[in-house]
Amino acid sequence: MKKFSILLIIFVCIFSVSACLTGCKKKNDNVIRISEVTHSVFYAPLYVAMNNGYFKDEGLEIELTNAGGSDVVMSSLISGSADVGLMGPESVVYVRNNGMQNAPVVFAQLTACDGSFLVGRNDEGENFNWENLKGKHIIGGRPGGMPAMTLKYILEQHGLKPGLELGDECDTIIDTTIAFNLNVPSFLTGTGDYCTMFDPTASQCVEDGTGYIVAALGSEVSDIPYTAFTATSDYLKNHSDKLEKFIKALQKGYNYLMSASDDELIASLKPSFKETSDKLIVTSVRNYIRIGAYADSFILKESSWNLMLDIIDNAGELKNRVDWNVAVNTSIVSSVA
Repeated sequence: MKKFSILLIIFVCIFSVSACLTGCKKKNDNVIRISEVTHSVFYAPLYVAMNNGYFKDEGLEIELTNAGGSDVVMSSLISGSADVGLMGPESVVYVRNNGMQNAPVVFAQLTACDGSFLVGRNDEGENFNWENLKGKHIIGGRPGGMPAMTLKYILEQHGLKPGLELGDECDTIIDTTIAFNLNVPSFLTGTGDYCTMFDPTASQCVEDGTGYIVAALGSEVSDIPYTAFTATSDYLKNHSDKLEKFIKALQKGYNYLMSASDDELIASLKPSFKETSDKLIVTSVRNYIRIGAYADSFILKESSWNLMLDIIDNAGELKNRVDWNVAVNTSIVSSVA
């Protein structure tokens, strides 16, 4: 969350530079520039729509950039160097809590639950119980990140007392001191008893025999708007027709994904995941379909938004609750449905 405070100071500088650069370049009205928080099978409907030509069918061209962090995605939106951001909607809450009233808004939901899996060192199978985590050390992600906050919420729902150090007020460690990109390497080199991982990394550990998936966080707390498409209010107003076409193509991607055979999944996703084995692509998508990760409706509901706020608040990361009707605009998706 601190990152967003720092970003607010540099946004003006970024915007000035970006405006100068983009002003010298003719803009293609058919292009939508998307900045994604990371590149993951968790966002499969988007890649299927791209690789199967559904955006092209709608007369659109997608320029996709991997930002490597929600702070960079938000910066890109505000600077105008990206039209649409794909990231956790909690980012909108954070920038508004830090004083940005005219912050970007969410216009479509892509994933509907936590996409991380709890990976342990032993194959616990049906013997797994959340109480097994008492006295254990879990590598849980970064402070203020949804994986760590959701994990804390789930543990407390099962009667555990998570914290940074074992003691009277803490019976399970959630380690948020490790850089996010080092979580898995740290686990593989011996740190912790468990680690939260997204697929295909979690399934890769299973395949390598270096870890075992014992639980899916998304199966414990569902209907959370975990990843969403975000844009500025001005962009929504001025490019609603383009975004309606975007949603139509995205819906085709989702529909295809949900009914695709293994071979069809590989063909439609391999161009986006050339370094991932065919087997892991299929396993990862099947895992996400099994837990209901891909949202069957792109409309972010008020109840889902409020649950997300509850989880953030429970983690001590929420200054003020941000109203759903302020941070979410459903008009684009509603006009297509």
